[in-house]
Amino acid sequence: MQRLHATASELVVDPDLTRKYDAGGPRYTSYPTADRFVEDFGEAELKGWLARRGIGAISQPLSVYVHLPFCATLCYYCACNKVVTRDRTSSAKYIKYLERELELLGGSLGGAQPIAQMHWGGGTPTFLSFEEMAELMRRLDARFPRSRDTETSIEVDPRSAEPGCMTFLMDLGFNRLSLGVQDFDSQVQQAVHRIQPESETRRVVQEARANGFRSINFDLIYGLPRQTLAGFAATLDKTLALEPDRIALYSYAHLPTLFKPQRRIHVAELPSPDQKLQLLTLAIDCLTRAGYVYIGMDHFAKPGDDLAVAQRQGRLHRNFQGYSTLPDADLIGLGVSAIGRVGPTYYQNNKDLDGYYASLEQGALPVQRGMELTADDLVRRAVIQAMMCQFRVSIESIELAHLIDFRRYFAAELEDLKRFAADGLVEIGDEWLVVTPRGRLIVRAICMTFDRYLRERERRASYSRLI
Repeated sequence: MQRLHATASELVVDPDLTRKYDAGGPRYTSYPTADRFVEDFGEAELKGWLARRGIGAISQPLSVYVHLPFCATLCYYCACNKVVTRDRTSSAKYIKYLERELELLGGSLGGAQPIAQMHWGGGTPTFLSFEEMAELMRRLDARFPRSRDTETSIEVDPRSAEPGCMTFLMDLGFNRLSLGVQDFDSQVQQAVHRIQPESETRRVVQEARANGFRSINFDLIYGLPRQTLAGFAATLDKTLALEPDRIALYSYAHLPTLFKPQRRIHVAELPSPDQKLQLLTLAIDCLTRAGYVYIGMDHFAKPGDDLAVAQRQGRLHRNFQGYSTLPDADLIGLGVSAIGRVGPTYYQNNKDLDGYYASLEQGALPVQRGMELTADDLVRRAVIQAMMCQFRVSIESIELAHLIDFRRYFAAELEDLKRFAADGLVEIGDEWLVVTPRGRLIVRAICMTFDRYLRERERRASYSRLI
């Protein structure tokens, strides 16, 4: 067992217990998870809940996610919904359909709706030309005006960010940046078909810093083919030299039956489970010793970053983009496969680009599936959210908010938690459930105890492993 230095959230890595609980499970960017959405939730249901947003004296904050699926090249590890093409006219067509989706949403939302957060993801958002990005932002601002305080973030592939791109993005109002790095090792880059020189990433970071971006995030992946402890240590050293404000350290999930590009990865080149755990332990040790706070799951941040501050103050939340400082908010998802949340509902757009276009051509919102949460879903979501974000659950708060007797309602779950408590991963008190430092690395496994859909033994084969 190894106790790792941390500045705020203490973390203890116990290899034996990590192996014991390393099984497939959800990432809980939502509860219920997206695989529980049903197709009898469609356009009519979404319109109804959008119209309800303006009823009452208090309305939820609003955020917007825009999915831009195009990539110029294929990364073999990628599990995102994407369209790989070198045809630059594809994005121009797509933006026209996004504009149509905005118009249709406006009919249900009413007038312009100020937002607290906007995120462009993909794919590769910077696949778009400067003119296309400017036009899209103009359309978005007309429907969802931003203030100076609006968190406006974008995912950037440094290979597609020409000199001057960061200046342009800052002029559009972006203030947060997420850079796909994955690994600086050239052997790993060749194995996953993503050649990205360190100098290219450094140039983008330097330009972003010069333009005053509020926060820069790096995405790293452990468990990729040809990764070694020495090679990944070098990647971590190069990462720390560039001083990103946040680091997302994702576990590579090899699911080639679900994601066809992964079939091009040679299984023999993947690290063994023990090697993968060593890579994770190395990364956690390196990052926490460098002063980064372990936020939870796969996220780290500098102590002064908004995520770390929100966690210390009990304001951290989790949504479809991961951890967030934004309070419980409605989310408008735009574009192919985008997921949104309105009130006690979730929805997802068509995953197929042709289906997305076809719905909009017929004058219909491209909703493919979704669900309206039950009272049971809501109370379980609150418990899982607290565990994922704060590593503790106030029993009294849940009881007051959802009008239940916690111990009676969750009698079976509390009985199941005893196995985690016996291993020192959870403390079950009279007023609190607490995930201990030893349990934080496998908090997903602990949260699964409260997942009614998994308790009913529905399928879980498509989930990635915890580590």
